[in-house]
Amino acid sequence: MEANDDHIILFDGVCNLCNGAVQYIIKRDKKGIFKFASLQSEAGQALLVKSGLPRDHLKSFVYIHGSRFYTRSTAALKVAKQLNGPVQLLYGSIIIPKWIRDLVYDLIAKNRYRLFGRQDACMIPTPQLKERFYS
Repeated sequence: MEANDDHIILFDGVCNLCNGAVQYIIKRDKKGIFKFASLQSEAGQALLVKSGLPRDHLKSFVYIHGSRFYTRSTAALKVAKQLNGPVQLLYGSIIIPKWIRDLVYDLIAKNRYRLFGRQDACMIPTPQLKERFYS
């Protein structure tokens, strides 16, 4: 599981908002560059450690591109920049100071289960998408 120049997204596998975001990304990732792993999975845990993040770092969306990693609002904006459609325009908000962007991100992340619900288990990809998920 070498990260090299892959585009890897680590997400909370039991969060409905996060699972919805993964589905959204898959639909707009026409080049199929993104691969995914839940933060709770063995692969996700290994990628967290490899990135120097703690294994209990389960409240953040993580984007790994090559040897670099991004978290929270920066991760979301970097991913949006790579997608097809108007969502790319969100990348313009990268000019907003990170502490302000992350304040909004943290408010949503803190309340994501209450607002969007949670699942009992991580999402299981369809056979067509299985190759895009680390397990």
